[in-house]
Amino acid sequence: MAFIPRRHLLTKVFIALALVLGVKLVLSPHSSSSLEPSVFQSYNVFERVTGVNKILNVRKYKFLQGRTGRDVRKDILDDVIADGVTDYWNRFQAPLIMGKDTAHADLQNVLTAVESLLSLNGWVAAYCPTLARPFGQNKNVDEDAYDDLANDDRLYFVAMAIHSADHFLVDQLAVIVQLAKRLGTSNVFVSMLDYDSTDSTATLTDLCEAVLTLLGVSFRIRRVPGMTEDATAAYYPLEEAYMRNLALEPLLELYQKREVEFHRVIWLKGFTCPNDILETLRVSVANEAAMVCGMDWAESNGQFIFSDRWRTRDIHGDQFRQSTSSAKPDAVPPRDESGAARYIQHLPFQVFCCESGTHIVDPAQSYYKGLKYRCGIDFHNASSSSDSVLTRAADAPCLDSSQAWFCRDLWISNALNDFPEDEVVPTPEVQPLSRRQVPDEEPDADVNAGSDYDAMPDSDVPIDVLPAAPLSVPNSAYTPARILVNPRCVTTYAGVSHTQLALDLFGTGDDDEAQVNATKYVLEDWDGAPESFVCQEQRQTGGRKAAKTQRLLGFAIHDELR
Repeated sequence: MAFIPRRHLLTKVFIALALVLGVKLVLSPHSSSSLEPSVFQSYNVFERVTGVNKILNVRKYKFLQGRTGRDVRKDILDDVIADGVTDYWNRFQAPLIMGKDTAHADLQNVLTAVESLLSLNGWVAAYCPTLARPFGQNKNVDEDAYDDLANDDRLYFVAMAIHSADHFLVDQLAVIVQLAKRLGTSNVFVSMLDYDSTDSTATLTDLCEAVLTLLGVSFRIRRVPGMTEDATAAYYPLEEAYMRNLALEPLLELYQKREVEFHRVIWLKGFTCPNDILETLRVSVANEAAMVCGMDWAESNGQFIFSDRWRTRDIHGDQFRQSTSSAKPDAVPPRDESGAARYIQHLPFQVFCCESGTHIVDPAQSYYKGLKYRCGIDFHNASSSSDSVLTRAADAPCLDSSQAWFCRDLWISNALNDFPEDEVVPTPEVQPLSRRQVPDEEPDADVNAGSDYDAMPDSDVPIDVLPAAPLSVPNSAYTPARILVNPRCVTTYAGVSHTQLALDLFGTGDDDEAQVNATKYVLEDWDGAPESFVCQEQRQTGGRKAAKTQRLLGFAIHDELR
């Protein structure tokens, strides 16, 4: 990443502080002046900017902007700041708004400020327009490249589960602002869940609240404590499921109580450029996909490696390789032949499961059908001497990530579509049947590479490949769950040069846009679920860095439905 002059960083910090103070001024409940900010709500400046006939109209429906669990501890300078804000309001801001000769100028100032905020860029996000991408994907977000998405006038739900992520939260905010600009500020709802952060995330969520309030974007920002005080007593898959379900609460509330349906849910993780997200949205819509994931990359030993191998499995159920961004065609992340061929061409390819940073979920095929994130429950509490180690059967469910459970639930849920409406089928519970097993392995030695705390290194231990009994009904007999990976949607983390990574993956980005025709962009042939998958599981508590073991488990959709 190129060096950013210190004066630019200071300017951004001062702008951020001004935004926070500005919103505190507008929202301050203890102003003693008769010129309360509520007096000026009738002017509806932001309503004029964002539109009055939208479902997500924050001026009409106040509950669409909410903040819960804020850190409200008393600060020594609280009174000084409150007095200064009130004084500035009474002497400068209120007279400008109310004066007949100056009201029009104030309106123009507000409109200019809104436009400035809509083009806000963070420390990393500012480089997105210059990054190489194939098929014309690196067009400016303001151009007509994504008019098809903007003209659809759909609702999008941005979900974020944040834990001590102050190193890229500002950039994530910049991405949200860019998405709101392209898709419409009244078409986006942002749900931020701050899960027990111990860094400056709480302060930065104040900035997020300020920006989203001024832009008229709907949001709920919520801070919750950790499930356990001791990190060694935490079972990470359970925490993961808990966080994600909390982040989705506004989505389900609006659907169940207000009949508001969102077109797609955007899970924002790490740092992803706005155009990459828009491109992944297009892939999701074009393929009517249940889930489309990007690919996350971390820096390790001077190289960029594919990171999230705990949750990602190719269409054969195998792990992705821990390959470098400059790997040869025969050593790319997906191991299946079709996926590898499409990856090399920068085209979306089918997988059994994925997450890999920022990803798009169709709620109509998942959350609105009752699917939630969950995990295995028969893990061992290593922090308590009173809990004896459970004896687990060979066919015990995989104790893997909540996303991996969610993927399997998608396959089972989608198979229910193959049954007549009048046929009663029990709600699926994913309980993979064990057929083959490999020995336990050592804990991951590369635990600090990006998000790859959870994955194990590629194994040299041979997997027992004894023939398994054929399934009574093959998985290919059921309608596939459409889960894809879009290799052009890149997620990075702190310390990763997004610019160099883009060059490694895509070269100069001069691929002919005309190459992306319907036969390449949209998958026509969808494979059924694999009959087995590599289960990488966390059998005991110990937080995210707890040791993982590995098994090869069978997966029979017919048995799950039965």
